[in-house]
Amino acid sequence: MSYHAAPPKQTPTSTLPTYSAKDLTQDGDVAHIVLGDQTYTLRITRAGKLILTK
Repeated sequence: MSYHAAPPKQTPTSTLPTYSAKDLTQDGDVAHIVLGDQTYTLRITRAGKLILTK
């Protein structure tokens, strides 16, 4: 017998805020994002991938 979890609920993308990574980095490759008292660093790699670190 196999059990499967219910698929996660998805929010329609039209209701989610959408931001361009290039806008966040002001056409650079690094931006800081603050959540509460924590600051995270968002980096765009040379391969065009995103890395978010504390």
